[in-house]
Amino acid sequence: MASRAAYDDIADWYETEFLARQPTGAGDGHPLGLTTLLQDLLGEGGGTCLEIGCGTGVHASQVRELGWNPVGVDLSRPMLRHARNRLPVVQADAAQLPIRDGCVPAVIAMMVHTDMQHYPAVLREAARVLAPGGLFLHIGVHPCFNGAFADRSDTNAVVVRPGYLNGYWTKESWTNSGVRAKVGATHRPLPELLQAFVDAGLTLIQFAEGGEPTPAVLAVKATKP
Repeated sequence: MASRAAYDDIADWYETEFLARQPTGAGDGHPLGLTTLLQDLLGEGGGTCLEIGCGTGVHASQVRELGWNPVGVDLSRPMLRHARNRLPVVQADAAQLPIRDGCVPAVIAMMVHTDMQHYPAVLREAARVLAPGGLFLHIGVHPCFNGAFADRSDTNAVVVRPGYLNGYWTKESWTNSGVRAKVGATHRPLPELLQAFVDAGLTLIQFAEGGEPTPAVLAVKATKP
């Protein structure tokens, strides 16, 4: 039985209020550049694309438009209630995927690594279920410019205070109206995050950033040898 998830209590708020403030559809214009990053780095393909931490499934339509068959896994049953109309889903811990070895051609993680305190274990699971030559795409908050140490209240500048070098979990946030103030976030410095990909046996092949004027998103594309 999966344990209680942080998003269980805010699933309806996330679907009806938080997402309502975000751009919709797969067209251009996402303020963090998520649409472009997913299109450019995942690209067109075929077969199953597993989204770990799929939440309410908001990325499924774009994945489908790129030719993939989206399937989602998430720990939160209330979030999955909203996702079921968007893609096939299963409730499970991303660090213990109920999927056999080497059978999935693509795995994506969209803006979720800060939700997962054991993300290195999640990366190892992603590598395990990927088919040889399979693609793993990580698109997440940029560790250099986001976290309790970073004040983004001025849209034209980021004020970075001490704390970047310390990995930790916290509910501290410069705003009380976002997700992080409600469920918290885990911060890992950039070298620690990238090392986790290498330790999982993934080969890093491409990087990109999104968001202006200071990048809020870091994308990492990797493959399984």
